[in-house]
Amino acid sequence: MLSSELADLAGVTVRTLRHYHQIGLLAEPPRTSADYRQYDVGHLVRVLRITRLTALGIPLSALPEVLDDPTAAEELLDQLDRQAAAEIERLTARRASIGVLRRAGAPPDLPPELSAWHAEPGPDVPEDMVRFEHEQLILIAHLLGEEGVTGLAALLEVSEGTSEAAAALTARFYALEDDTPDDEIEALIEEWVEQIRPLVTTTEGMSSLDPLGAALLDQLGARSLRPVQHRAVRALQQHLEQDQPDAHDA
Repeated sequence: MLSSELADLAGVTVRTLRHYHQIGLLAEPPRTSADYRQYDVGHLVRVLRITRLTALGIPLSALPEVLDDPTAAEELLDQLDRQAAAEIERLTARRASIGVLRRAGAPPDLPPELSAWHAEPGPDVPEDMVRFEHEQLILIAHLLGEEGVTGLAALLEVSEGTSEAAAALTARFYALEDDTPDDEIEALIEEWVEQIRPLVTTTEGMSSLDPLGAALLDQLGARSLRPVQHRAVRALQQHLEQDQPDAHDA
């Protein structure tokens, strides 16, 4: 049979057959007087074995040994089974993450642990603030890593009264303008610190960011916030840094 006939029977392409020849998986058949490759049923069986083994996940580089050594095939199947089990575990975890995001209505670029932080913005929430908070969460999650994100997610487990107080403070932060009196800004920062301090200091896994991480968050704030809002965030961060043990020991 010709290359095209073998390819049709085996369910592969002629290009695939040529590749098998090039890497030594399939012996070159004799040629006809017109210089066409002339395959027989032995070549067909060989190609069928190759396609069956590759469908199991065996790489082409391992096939020369596996095709001719049943012991090597058994050992490789054990390895493939372990890899398949690990892949199933990864896919199961991925589906679980997708489910959390879908139930929370959260965007897919947020870690599932932080999906509860995402909420549909109300009519009074400025669009730029929605974007800033979203980008801030993405950056913080990356900077903290898995353990830190778990600690940050624990901050969500607060009482209804605390949530309401946080919403009120956030609304006041949104409303800050350059002409906002200094005493109002200071009062907001003080209340903010008092609310966040116990959560940050008692939540396991919530460690301070390194200087680079803090600088990146500061750059995000400078790019996205009004100057007065950026100053307020900086003041809040400075108050919280003073509570860190290293700050007292320095």
